[in-house]
Amino acid sequence: MNLAAALMPVMRRLDPETAHNLSLRALRLGLAGRDATPDDPILATRAFGCVLKNPIGLAAGFDKNAAALTALGRLGFGFVEAGTVTPRPQPGNPRPRLFRLEEDAAVINRMGFNNAGLEVFLANLRRAGRTTAAVGANVGINKEGADPERDYPALVNALSPHADYLTINISSPNTPGLRDLQSEARLTAILSAITTDKPVFVKIAPDLSPEGLEAVVGVAMARNIAGLIISNTTLARPDTLRSPRKTETGGLSGAPLFGPSTAMLARAHQLCGGKLTLIGAGGISAPEQALAKILAGASLVQLYTGFAYGGPALIPALKSGLAALLRARGFSSLAQAVGAGA
Repeated sequence: MNLAAALMPVMRRLDPETAHNLSLRALRLGLAGRDATPDDPILATRAFGCVLKNPIGLAAGFDKNAAALTALGRLGFGFVEAGTVTPRPQPGNPRPRLFRLEEDAAVINRMGFNNAGLEVFLANLRRAGRTTAAVGANVGINKEGADPERDYPALVNALSPHADYLTINISSPNTPGLRDLQSEARLTAILSAITTDKPVFVKIAPDLSPEGLEAVVGVAMARNIAGLIISNTTLARPDTLRSPRKTETGGLSGAPLFGPSTAMLARAHQLCGGKLTLIGAGGISAPEQALAKILAGASLVQLYTGFAYGGPALIPALKSGLAALLRARGFSSLAQAVGAGA
């Protein structure tokens, strides 16, 4: 961890996409170290048919090609989600396409599902074998020549034997028309075509209307999927943003997303009556924020931007802090806190 901490200031001086690629390389070389501290038993939970040592996960987008799963598993995550992977390789949108909004503890990206395609992803997933963390695979569609009702089921079928759960990404703002798949009819058609014995999640946008969220929750329950990830990045630009980068197009993540994504999470928990497993994502960089997601109804939480800014040292800090907060609130297990309200 010491080497990783020493490298963080250097990384922040680099172009963000270059820094990201170097981070992945360092992980594959074993330079990020490991979290050897035993997890507090109060954090243990069951999900994806696995007993997880803690509810802290890494969101999709960091390891798009499942190239560093083993190393990421050593950092202390309870689960790691790789992807988004598409059937065929694609370069994504032109660079620059990733922007730090440091004044806002935020990031804007318009990556466009850049990835090496299913064949490379699958080979990496097989090579990684079992890690100490559960592994999810996040799947999407190509920008051109896509047939969602064909492509999502094909990706799920190919990856199911090698992942603990699958996530259907229909909410990235950077693939034209993708968010239209959140409509009741399109989502029903996609989920109806998927057959797998592994848990399936749907990742949704924080920009859905109340009626849209209600429809998605209804479809998820009707199709008997495992749950929802709330949420992806937002197209909104709050007035509070200070960075000159705030005018860049793409999805906004990080601190400004915490409020709206947590409010949507609480609403989804209310709508589903606790019958769906909800994963809270958006703006988590402190134990208090992780707890807020859990109290709002999340069984698990995911990091992305917070991890990009805080580095590997953030994970043990979140875990120890969350365990202390749970005990301070009088909970004896993580499960007791899920949906317990603020």
